[in-house]
Amino acid sequence: MISRIFLAVVAGFLTHGQALNAAEEGPFTISKNGENYRVEIDGKLFTEYIPTGYNKPVLYPVIGPHGIGMTRNYPFKEVDGEAKDHVHHASLWFTHGEVNGISFWHNAKNTGKIIPAELVRAKGGRRGSIVSKNNWVGPDEKVVCTDRTSISFYKAFGGTFVSYSVTVFASEGDVTFGDTKEGSMGIRTHPNLRLTNGKGVTTANGYALNSAGDKGKALWGKRAKWVDYWGKIDGHTVGVAIFDHPDNLRHPTWWHARDYGLVAANPFGIHNFERKPKGTGDMKVKSGESVTFRYRFLFHANDAKTAGIAKRYEDWAK
Repeated sequence: MISRIFLAVVAGFLTHGQALNAAEEGPFTISKNGENYRVEIDGKLFTEYIPTGYNKPVLYPVIGPHGIGMTRNYPFKEVDGEAKDHVHHASLWFTHGEVNGISFWHNAKNTGKIIPAELVRAKGGRRGSIVSKNNWVGPDEKVVCTDRTSISFYKAFGGTFVSYSVTVFASEGDVTFGDTKEGSMGIRTHPNLRLTNGKGVTTANGYALNSAGDKGKALWGKRAKWVDYWGKIDGHTVGVAIFDHPDNLRHPTWWHARDYGLVAANPFGIHNFERKPKGTGDMKVKSGESVTFRYRFLFHANDAKTAGIAKRYEDWAK
């Protein structure tokens, strides 16, 4: 039953979105590409919004300065020199590892999926935007909760910003986001931005810094307003910064920031990050209520200091 509903919803999602993609002058154009939406800057691919196939909507690839792909290719395709681990680390995404006891983070038989319900807007122009409504569906095929996700794209300061605003609605009853490190706003970087080699990767040369001044592996489990990972790819120094909005739950957030390229903002995993009793980080959204999460990515040239990441964050957070 769910498969028939899913196919019908996806068909409606894509058709509706195509109709809404009105032409507007500006560097961004967004067009339908099969089941996906292709985002271009001045006629060149920046990213694709992929609503299905990976247990949650994702962005892949993400093209940064100098035409460099900023995220890992796996699991979309296998490329020599990349680790083939953690199939659920699919480029760039939002989800969580424990929602009413169900993992929406992993890809397995007993995990949940975020399934598209409606495309509200897909529009280019001076800023690009994709707005969707999604159902969080458990392994029993029942809807656990719903969301409205707005993704916007903007060029400035020699880089490209990608902003997420995700409002999760307790539309089917109470919703509890569980205390686990497996979440929530995540990216798996290009292997060169890793801090360490391993699992087939020999090109890691990355650096990491957060707003509190922590560096390298010390970022994991720490609270910070922003983090930045950078390194050399094809002879160019490029990086990605991730910003946690000051209105977010428990700001500044904790960071599930690994040395192998996973970087995720997670306001729930207090048990893992601070060694407190399991459940300390739980957060309940009562039936009929909602919670909103806002994050921003900046794909930039140069290192964090040269790119002015601290200033870019403060400008956004005002």
